[in-house]
Amino acid sequence: MELLLMSNSTNHGSRRFGHAREELRDFYGDAEVLFVPYALADHDSYTAAVAESFAEAGVRVRGVHTVSDPAAALAEAAGIFVGGGNSFRLLRALQRGGLIEAIRTAVGRGARYGGASAGTNMACPTLRTTNDMPIVEPMGFATLGLIDFQINPHYQDPIPDSSHMGESRQQRIAEFLEENDVPVLGLREGAWLRVSDDSIVLRGHTARLFRRDVPPEEWGVDADLSFLTGSARRFDNPAAS
Repeated sequence: MELLLMSNSTNHGSRRFGHAREELRDFYGDAEVLFVPYALADHDSYTAAVAESFAEAGVRVRGVHTVSDPAAALAEAAGIFVGGGNSFRLLRALQRGGLIEAIRTAVGRGARYGGASAGTNMACPTLRTTNDMPIVEPMGFATLGLIDFQINPHYQDPIPDSSHMGESRQQRIAEFLEENDVPVLGLREGAWLRVSDDSIVLRGHTARLFRRDVPPEEWGVDADLSFLTGSARRFDNPAAS
């Protein structure tokens, strides 16, 4: 299994995917990538923008929404990339199109799966650690389950002495851990995971790991996080949520 799970597609002050251009080239090589644009409403414009950025890395992109049978195309794809946007809208589209099993089938036979933000959320066991507003209602929160732990993309550290009275990301994740004994990796902007079978390596930037009854842990670039493989111990029946 080969995965590239990015916190974000655009770093402040840089071009889309500019911070990970070499990683994209190394990850996909000569494979044509089927792009899944369903996290945004305008599929054509989104695909065109991503195709332009991927071309700078020497990677060819085709929007899966342009093919007659998206499920069949994804099941047979050599490379898949799922773009960011609203995770709830994305998951509902995948469910309605029968694309969950198609992507699992592709990854199971060796297709390379990449995602940013919402696309990274899809690789987790469930949607429960997204930052997004539920603008639509999916048919349950279970996602692809390609990894055994949760990711919180765009993770932001608490701001000392902030006057904001809402919960920080750290507090939200603590609430999640009160109900679910599953690790959550907070990926900061510019960070991504490179997963190869049971190997998990953090690249690009740092991350913070949250586990139940354990203080948050900082991990640096090139850290080996392979110990997270097989780490999911309990969800409260996520498939029925």
